[in-house]
Amino acid sequence: MGAQDFQIYATESTSKKAFKKAVEESLYSYGHGGYTGTIAEKSTFTMASLTVLPEEKAHQLINATVNTTYGDKWGPAGCIQIQTADKQLNTYIFYGWASC
Repeated sequence: MGAQDFQIYATESTSKKAFKKAVEESLYSYGHGGYTGTIAEKSTFTMASLTVLPEEKAHQLINATVNTTYGDKWGPAGCIQIQTADKQLNTYIFYGWASC
């Protein structure tokens, strides 16, 4: 079995709700069979940044940590809360590697 990197955006009132929503949407889109290479394979996440970041800075952090901190296909997903152009502060990017 291999691994695939993923990034998915989710908007909810909290990071926990956003994670649940992202997992559910991936399960719906890719099925429940496992090894999808998506966030559906993740059961947990950790915050990669404790502050809200502009989207550009978030992608810089993703590039710096996706293959190290979040490179374990069985480990937690990374999560960054981003500041969107319309100033909503409840949008999150989940990312990492997942089994496929």
